[in-house]
Amino acid sequence: MILASVLGSGPRMGPPLRPFLGPALLLRALSTSATDSHHVEMARERSKTVTSFYNQSAIDVAAEKASVRLTPTMMLYSGRSQDGSHLLKSARYLQQELPVRIAHRIKGFRSLPFIIGCNPTILHVHELYIRAFQKLTDFPPIKDQTDEAQYCQLVRQLLDDHKDVVTLLAEGLRESRKHIEDEKLVRYFLDKTLTSRLGIRMLATHHLALHEDKPDFVGIICTRLSPKKIIEKWVDFARRLCEHKYGNAPRVRINGHVAARFPFIPMPLDYILPELLKNAMRWAGWICCLKRTDRDWGETRIPPPTTGLSLPYRATMESHLDTPYNVPDVVITIANNDIDLVIRFALSGSWVGVYRGSRHCF
Repeated sequence: MILASVLGSGPRMGPPLRPFLGPALLLRALSTSATDSHHVEMARERSKTVTSFYNQSAIDVAAEKASVRLTPTMMLYSGRSQDGSHLLKSARYLQQELPVRIAHRIKGFRSLPFIIGCNPTILHVHELYIRAFQKLTDFPPIKDQTDEAQYCQLVRQLLDDHKDVVTLLAEGLRESRKHIEDEKLVRYFLDKTLTSRLGIRMLATHHLALHEDKPDFVGIICTRLSPKKIIEKWVDFARRLCEHKYGNAPRVRINGHVAARFPFIPMPLDYILPELLKNAMRWAGWICCLKRTDRDWGETRIPPPTTGLSLPYRATMESHLDTPYNVPDVVITIANNDIDLVIRFALSGSWVGVYRGSRHCF
């Protein structure tokens, strides 16, 4: 009778036997249960991702669609409404557009040579895009503000998940370099992936920014952008960086259309200007070193700069700021019209680089 009660068959005698769990054991059991649930969810998601490598119909269909591009002008004039309907329109556009653009990138990953596509780091990025495609296509149609708010949470999560994609791609291609036979193919893949990634992030960030009420901004578009002010911001940054690491920094002069103001997206400038300024300051140090070697030793012994200022540059900037070997000024010229914005970087007449921006589509 007792054995039957323990095994759960036959007539019961008294209440069922239950094991006693103390507080510590109970917490451990709950924690283990939550961890197991998380692992099960991750395994299920991983299984869906792996399945997508073979079940390609949805991705193939989306990859055949053409992306619908927006101009900054369209983004600017559709960016505000009193009833908030602009948020629903923007979210519905993203819901239709993001899966198509991501499917194009997945198709690009599948076009890579097999040995490169099998690299674990490249494969991880590939899976990130497949997972993003699944999450975006599984989201129900956006009908009201509640749906739009939930969609914003999903977009923020995906932006965070993909924040290291550039670093991962660089690492994966570096690991696979010995297997790369057609560098043009890989370069084309990388250019398309990075360009598409920038466009996707700009569209997603623009939608999220539409919820903010910032003066002179509609989403990510500044309605009265001053090239001079944004250049000055990054000049201060680059000079502080140069002075901190190398003891001194070249002077910077800005000329041209310094009073210009117009609607523009600052994000590309924030990517490009710091790099152009660092390049200009690096070349300023190199040219100064050339003057010193030509005068003192009669020949050039210092190679052009590649990845940073070397010790000779630091010694030159510290010791020769007020001598005949003075570091040349960085001269930045702004030129714009109704279509183009051009920013030229030069060192006392020597050409260094040009940023050319126009009203491209995203």
